[in-house]
Amino acid sequence: MGIAGDIAIITVAALLGGLLAHRLRLPVLLGYIVAGIAVGPNTGGPTVVHFEDVEVLADIGVALLLFTVGLEFPVERLAPVRRIALIGTPIQLLVSAGFGFGLGQVLGWDWHSCLWFGCLSSVSSTMVVLKLLADRGLTGTLSSRVMTAILIIQDLAIIPMLILLPALRELDQGFTTLGLALVSSSLFVGAMFFMGSRFLPWLMARVASWRSRELFMISVMALGLGIGYASYRLGLSFAFGAFLAGMVLSRSEFSHRALSEIIPLRDLFTMIFFVSVGMMLEPVYLRQHWGVLLFLVLALFLGKALVFGAITRIFGYVNIMPAAVGLSMFQVGEFAFVLARVGYVGQNLSADVYLTILSVAALTMALTPFTAGLAAPLYGWWRRSFGRVPPASFENPGEALTSHLVVIGYGRVGRFLASALREEGPGVLVLEENPDRARAARQSGYAVIAGDASSEVLLEAAALDRARLVVLTIPDPLNSLLTLQRIRHLHPELKVLARASCIEHMEELARHGVEAAFVPELEAGLELLYEALIEIGRTAQDAQELLHQVRRQHYAPMLREAEEVDGIRLQAIHRYEVPPPCETN
Repeated sequence: MGIAGDIAIITVAALLGGLLAHRLRLPVLLGYIVAGIAVGPNTGGPTVVHFEDVEVLADIGVALLLFTVGLEFPVERLAPVRRIALIGTPIQLLVSAGFGFGLGQVLGWDWHSCLWFGCLSSVSSTMVVLKLLADRGLTGTLSSRVMTAILIIQDLAIIPMLILLPALRELDQGFTTLGLALVSSSLFVGAMFFMGSRFLPWLMARVASWRSRELFMISVMALGLGIGYASYRLGLSFAFGAFLAGMVLSRSEFSHRALSEIIPLRDLFTMIFFVSVGMMLEPVYLRQHWGVLLFLVLALFLGKALVFGAITRIFGYVNIMPAAVGLSMFQVGEFAFVLARVGYVGQNLSADVYLTILSVAALTMALTPFTAGLAAPLYGWWRRSFGRVPPASFENPGEALTSHLVVIGYGRVGRFLASALREEGPGVLVLEENPDRARAARQSGYAVIAGDASSEVLLEAAALDRARLVVLTIPDPLNSLLTLQRIRHLHPELKVLARASCIEHMEELARHGVEAAFVPELEAGLELLYEALIEIGRTAQDAQELLHQVRRQHYAPMLREAEEVDGIRLQAIHRYEVPPPCETN
């Protein structure tokens, strides 16, 4: 059956691997990689025959992922993190490349191989990091924007690498080619943004007016892949062109509809990509060279994590951010497969070095979901052992409060809660890390402690021993869970209400014994459902009963676990804790 049979084998294997990973509470992408090993050409059993065609489909998966990233992260949202992207990322690439070059020297490779390995290992995996952020419901956080901005610049850096590395023996010609590529890429980007402001909005509006969902979806696919192919023909990256198309289309009023149409296809092709990563692993080679591979994986984990963490901290991102960025981006990226193939075909890399690069890239990708989960406990250990709290520039307002309410986070939800609770009588104390928000809360008349709420010193300053209730409104799951752990350590019996972002976040909150939690987006949807039921003639009692059924239905997968957690009020859960699955949009 050719490629059709291969796709059938890949899909069935990915389903089994994904189900197993989900059953073991592991990231699904690990199941895909294991499935790739099982159906790859290096193991027995059902085997994919046309591996080159599968690689092409995997490239489409990378392009579609970056296309949706462009739709979700327009230029305006990346502007606040442009300093670390435009200045910090080149520094990270140079330092990481030098570190990789040194590792090659330790292994006794020639300088050409060392340079190739250094450049290849300096770039992280856009596919793995973005998939990880989406699965954990972190796509809207500051850490996500920082990582996305870094990944974009890294993907752009692939262009000069593709030009210069094969031309090491003819540097003059290589620099000339690089100059031409930079000029053509600049013209291409300029033309794309010109089209984005003029032609594409008109085109999308025209297609949407035909009221054909099929044509709309095909037009979105054609734009993403067509512009990606155009950039490839100009000597740029296919994936970069698709990303640029997404950024341009994000300026259209139909960007959200385009995103909803493309996500199912994106997930299908990204599954093929991760299966193809597993297919590249050779169990025999892994067994014969496990010592060298273990050395390189551990060295890259420690070295690149420290580099990313240091760059993040230098550019002003504090608390858990350096740990989260470093532990999530240490892996060798998917473009290493492309570059290594170019080096191997051009006889710049030996077969042994080529297989080593492929193996290290695949292994570091597979380890990333585990290392990313270490960010919160590692940061907590660091704060307990070496943490310092900056001195406050004002008197501690918690000293004069008793039976007060503590609101952690003064964003939109925190501002609303603080304002409403103040009308009820008890004193309100606000903990806010952002200086501008802390200043705004103080100007509104609240008692304010500015700083990281996960710090035990600041929590003690908030007089939690005399507080009546804590309301945790931090949207970032990592920071909120770390803060909740600190509160439980200091005052296990204190009542805490929390804001949850998704079902995984809710499960963690339940394990740490919150009184109740809620997902703001879901509660808004339930209120709309209630009003819709009333408008179509249902009685208030019937509407309430239906809402109660909906809550129980959504909460059923985690109801048993929550009942086993001490301190959880089941009736509060039925009322608030009905989280939907984490979404990427």
